Amino acid sequence: MTTDVNTTPAALARAAREFGNAEAIADGDVRISYADLLDRVRTTARALIARGIEPGDRIAVWAPNTYHWVIAALGAQYAGAAIVPINTRYTGSEALDLVVRTQAKGLFVVGPFLKSDRWAELTRAAAPGDLDHLHTVIRIPFDAAEPAEGVLDWADLDGIAESVTVEQADARAQAVGPDDLADILFTSGTTGKSKGVMTAHRQTIRVAEAWGDCAEVTSADRYLIINPFFHTFGYKAGFVVCILNGATIVPMALFDVPKVMEKIATEKISILPGAPTIHQTILDFPTRDDYDLSSLRVAITGAAAVPVTLVERLQSELSYKAVLTAYGQTEAVVVTMCRTDDDPVTVSTTSGRAVPGMEVRIGEQGEILVRGDAIMLGYLDDPESTAKTIDADGWLHTGDVGVMDERGYIDITDRLKDMYISGGFNVYPAEIENTLARIDAVAESAVIGIPDERMGEVGRAYVVAKPGRTVTADEVLAFCKEHLANFKIPREVTVRDSLPRNPSGKVLKNELREDKS
Repeated sequence: MTTDVNTTPAALARAAREFGNAEAIADGDVRISYADLLDRVRTTARALIARGIEPGDRIAVWAPNTYHWVIAALGAQYAGAAIVPINTRYTGSEALDLVVRTQAKGLFVVGPFLKSDRWAELTRAAAPGDLDHLHTVIRIPFDAAEPAEGVLDWADLDGIAESVTVEQADARAQAVGPDDLADILFTSGTTGKSKGVMTAHRQTIRVAEAWGDCAEVTSADRYLIINPFFHTFGYKAGFVVCILNGATIVPMALFDVPKVMEKIATEKISILPGAPTIHQTILDFPTRDDYDLSSLRVAITGAAAVPVTLVERLQSELSYKAVLTAYGQTEAVVVTMCRTDDDPVTVSTTSGRAVPGMEVRIGEQGEILVRGDAIMLGYLDDPESTAKTIDADGWLHTGDVGVMDERGYIDITDRLKDMYISGGFNVYPAEIENTLARIDAVAESAVIGIPDERMGEVGRAYVVAKPGRTVTADEVLAFCKEHLANFKIPREVTVRDSLPRNPSGKVLKNELREDKS
C-alpha cells in the first residue's frame, strides 16, 4: 500500500482512522486495537514530554519483542525523538557504548530477562559521569524486578502524562517532518567499531511500503514477528509494515518451535518472516502435524542461503502460497526482494530484484551498488566512513559481491568484507578480534565464519599466544562469554603458533577458511 504519509506518527494516526477497532497487536492476553494503540502511544509521548524529552533527543530501547517495545518506540517518535534500538543479547558494556555515543536522554529497558538484569549490567559497566545525560529510565515489565533508584515503572506512565495535554502531544507529532531523524541502528564495521546508521522518517516509511507491496500484505493478515524489534527485520520490515497496511502485529519474545507453531494455530498467522533456520526447524519438527498451520500464506526469508528443497517443502508440506527471499543491510534495509509469483528456483538462487524506489547495479570487482529512497542519511558522527560508503553519485557500496541476471535479479556470491551471518545476525570478525586482543596472553587472532547446518555460519577463532605464554580454547571462550553477545561468541577456538600472512603482513583468511583441522 503506497500512502501519502511520511512519518511514523502520521502513519499511526492514519491507521487509527482507517482501521479503528481492528486488532493492531495480539500479545498473549493483551489485545490492542489501532485506535487504542494511538491512545497508548500518545500517552507515552505525553509522559516523555513531561520528563523533559525534546524534539531531536535520542531514546534507547533495550527489550525483547512485546507490545511495550512498539508503544515505546512509536511514543518516542511521536514526541519528536529518535529511537536507538539495542540488541537484547548485548552485555552491559556493549549497551553502554551505544547509550553514551548517542547521548540518549531516555531509556526503555526490560526487567529481568533471560536471567539477566540489564539495567544493573549497564550501571555496573558505567564509569562516573557516563550516564549523566540519561535522565529518564523506564522499566518494561517481563519478570518481577527489584525497585531501582531513579527507575520508573511502565505503569507510572499514565500518571506522569497527566501534566501534558493530548493537544500538546499531537502538536509534537504533527511537527515531525519526513526528513527528521527517526532512528539510529548500530551495525559493526570491519574496523571493529560499531557504526550508527541514521535514518529519516520518510526512509523508514518507504522501506515498509516496499516490503508490504512485495509481500502483498493486507489488513486481513496476521503477522508473526519472531525477528527482534531491535533489528530492521522486526522493526521496519515488521511492525511498521503492519501499521501501514492494518495487519495484526503478533510479537514473540523468545523463539521456541512448539510455541511458534501453537501461536500460528491459535492466532491464525498468515505471514511468517524469518531466517531459513526458523522455517527449516518448523518443517523438521517431529510433532509438526499436531498443529493447525493451514492459515500460513506467505513466508519471507533471507540473510542466508535458501535451498530449493526448502522452498519446495514450504509450499508442498505447508499451506504457503508464496515464499520470498530478500536482501538488504542496515544502511539500506531492503534492497531487493522476490515477488509472490516467483518460482522456487528463482527464490532459492536469487535474492530478488530491486524493490520500488531502489536502483541496483554491479560495480567494480562485482560489488553490489544500490541507490534510492531507503539509503541511510549517514553514519553517526562519522562523515569519513559515510563518504567512503556513499559515493558522490549517491550509490551505496554494499561490500557484497554478486551477479545480476537479465531480469534484474541478483545472486549474492561473496563478500568484500569478512562479515558472516550467524542465525540471521551479522557478525563482524574485527569486533571479535578486538575483544580477543584484550586477553593478556593473546598476541594476535583471526576470526572467520564457517558453515553450520543450523545457524548458516558460526565463528571459528584462531589465536596465537604471546612468547613464553600459553592460552587455551576454554580460556578464550570464557572471556568471550563475558564480553560478547552470544551470537558473536566463536563456536570453535584453535590455538596456533602463527597465522598465515601475505608479503605485506596481512592475515590470509582464505587459507584459514580452507583449514579442515
